[in-house]
Amino acid sequence: MTHPAKIPPRHPFADAIKLRVDEQGPGRSVCSVEIEPDLHHNPHLITHGAVLYALADTGMGVALYPTLAKGESCATIEIKMSYFRAVPSGVVRCETTLINRGRTIANLDSRLYVGDTLVAQANGNYAILKPRTEAAIAAS
Repeated sequence: MTHPAKIPPRHPFADAIKLRVDEQGPGRSVCSVEIEPDLHHNPHLITHGAVLYALADTGMGVALYPTLAKGESCATIEIKMSYFRAVPSGVVRCETTLINRGRTIANLDSRLYVGDTLVAQANGNYAILKPRTEAAIAAS
C-alpha cells in the first residue's frame, strides 16, 4: 500500500544549499539548485561536486518517498556519481526516475542538467526500512 507522502516538511540540509523540489510523484522527481558562487563554489570557482551529489541524493529520496507504505522510511545505501561537465553558474535541474522497487531495496537514476546539457548522472540504491514494532524498540 502506498500513500501520498511528501518529503519531510523540514529538510535543513536541503534548505542550507537552497535546493528546491519542483515536481514529485511516485517514482519520479525534479529538483533544482540555482548556483550561487559564494555558497556553492569550490576554490576553483566551479560548483562543488558535493552540491551535485546532494541534489541527486535528495532527488532520489523525493522520488522514492511517495512509494513507501505508511510508517516506512528509506536510507541511502550507495550512489555512483559521474561528473561530465563543470558547472560555474546557472540552474542545475535533477530529473530522477525509479528504476526498480523491491520489498527492501530500490534503485533510482538521476540526470543533472544545466539547460539541455547533461552535466552529471547518478545511480543509487536505497534501503526500504520497515516500521519498528514497540517490542523491537523496547529490546534495543
